[in-house]
Amino acid sequence: MNGRLRLRALLTGLVLGLFLCVYTPYNNAVLHNTPMGGGHFPLAPFFIVAWLFVFDALISRLTRRPPIYSGVELLVVWLMMVLFTAISWAGLTETFFVNITAPERYAKDAYRWTEVLGPLLPEAWFPRSAEAVSTFFQGIKGGRDMGVMEVLSGIHWDVWLPVLSIWALFFLGAYFVMLCLMVLFGRQWVVNERVHFPLVRVPMLMGEALDQKQFTSWWSNRYLLIGLVFTGFLHLVNGLHFYYPSVPEMPTLILAGSYFPKFGLFSGFHKLKLYFIPAFVGFAFLTTRQISFSMWVFYLLGGLLFGVLYVLGWQLPEAALGTTLGPDLARPEGAQTIGSYLIFFVFLVWLARHHLKETLTCFLRPSCRSGEGEHKGKFDKVPRQWVTPIWPLWGLLIGLVFMSGWCWFFGLPLVASLLLPLMFMIFMLVVSRIVCQGGLPYFTMTAAPSDALMGMFGTSFFGSAGIAATAVMQKVLFLDVREAVAPTLFHGSKIRQESNRRSLVLVAIGISLVLALATAFVTMLYLGHKYGLRELGLEWATQTVLANYENAQRLVDQPVGPNYWTITYAGAGALVMGLLIFCYYKFPWWPLHPLGYLVAYSAGMKILWFPFFLGWLCNHLVLHYGGTSLFNRVRYLFVGLILGDFLMGGVYGFIGLFSSQSYNVFPL
Repeated sequence: MNGRLRLRALLTGLVLGLFLCVYTPYNNAVLHNTPMGGGHFPLAPFFIVAWLFVFDALISRLTRRPPIYSGVELLVVWLMMVLFTAISWAGLTETFFVNITAPERYAKDAYRWTEVLGPLLPEAWFPRSAEAVSTFFQGIKGGRDMGVMEVLSGIHWDVWLPVLSIWALFFLGAYFVMLCLMVLFGRQWVVNERVHFPLVRVPMLMGEALDQKQFTSWWSNRYLLIGLVFTGFLHLVNGLHFYYPSVPEMPTLILAGSYFPKFGLFSGFHKLKLYFIPAFVGFAFLTTRQISFSMWVFYLLGGLLFGVLYVLGWQLPEAALGTTLGPDLARPEGAQTIGSYLIFFVFLVWLARHHLKETLTCFLRPSCRSGEGEHKGKFDKVPRQWVTPIWPLWGLLIGLVFMSGWCWFFGLPLVASLLLPLMFMIFMLVVSRIVCQGGLPYFTMTAAPSDALMGMFGTSFFGSAGIAATAVMQKVLFLDVREAVAPTLFHGSKIRQESNRRSLVLVAIGISLVLALATAFVTMLYLGHKYGLRELGLEWATQTVLANYENAQRLVDQPVGPNYWTITYAGAGALVMGLLIFCYYKFPWWPLHPLGYLVAYSAGMKILWFPFFLGWLCNHLVLHYGGTSLFNRVRYLFVGLILGDFLMGGVYGFIGLFSSQSYNVFPL
């Protein structure tokens, strides 16, 4: 791939990113149209960059000149758009403003948490003006008929700016630490371990075809066309059925739970669903066979474990875990993820031990000149351009100290303020590896980072004020990871490998993060004051925020010590993960990958397990009967499935602008 990266690509990415940062919340919250973001491979950025590839190749062919953008440049544009889209909605602001306004908004309602948590929460975190919050929720009187500047002038900036500045420091500190983690581990994952990154395979294939002047033949590939036509026909029929119910539907969801009993060995499958989502099948096919196999096998094994415990009489009630802050940590078995996350993090560090040792050596010896020549390590020769950077290690230490200081300043005990940001980053690193190597376009955590600390040490570890503060901090950035920034940054490490100006990619990422944060804040304030936040369809965000505050209130009212069931199941998860890692690393024939165990209890797997089964089955049959030569040809059929889903999703998103309802290609 042509690694050329010029300023024009950064400017294009900024313009398109800013547009999506403003339009995404408007589209999702005001128009209630097909979501432009969502997941770790959001719709709008790929839809736009796919057409940029087409127009770039077409103009080059007509003018007989080199393309306006190289393949790497369009990948950087895509990366920047994803960052802007994530921060503007599901990755931050969808729940953030509900979170910081809830204490004032519900202060006069009959919520006990407002009485309990109100005196404990830092005043600087929340707008304490009843008038400003009321205006934000109800909208400015006549605001729907006002122009942009009139609405902006009606915002109580004296109330909002101090609060948003405090939170901006926290967010930027967290993003900086994530960026340092990306640079620190990026070389290890991309060069040494050769992580596959399935979610960026399609944009990279398009970039290679563009640079090699084979874009026309790429689009005319018969396998790709079969995938495109099949997916296009599927969504054409189902879209017509959505708008005209008399048109027959092609089902993409089978409710299989009715075939299993509510009680007994197979009771864990009572709510089993079989989704057929072509793009997700395509991602699963492009994922390594061992990983795709493990994803659906561990999901089914997790459901079977529930039934086995029931039959043996060892099934615990949900109350056994007490009150937790995890998004999906309802059943005690789910606590296994706590131990498995921690052991897998140790495994990631162990895999990177040579790289980290080299980095630490240069950190301690400024005279180290690792950029000269090539380094020979345990894995492969490291390209000369991939010199060992020292600044990410400094940045990681400084960033974690800053976040710890921020937490301590706002009420956490010293030890908790040191360990909580570290736990946040451990979970984010593992989540990034799950998404990037597993090819998961949609992923949710089971347990929250704070659940690990509270399960091991009890609530006294945080103190009353610390529990309240932890619940809020965690919710705003480290709990809802459906569109988290960290995995996108690690996708950026793969894109950086293809560029000859890797520092410029970091500059693009840094500018995107800062501008996206500022633009997202202003956009949500504008929409709230123009239409009223309560009219923006934020029911899910409101419910989860209120549940988070109520859980924090219960923990303050009824302090608990270490939860031995949490420790037991987390220990079991750690033991199983250790065994899986040992077998995976020592036995070449071992069929199961540890990533499958990490996601077994994730709510996202309820949607993804069947597409991963189909993707694995197709991958297995193709390689078994046709080998790599057939695989290299047939993979374009699955590329076509991905392209077809996202292109049709974009088309229906455009149609939704002119209709009161919108057909959604992907399940909500």
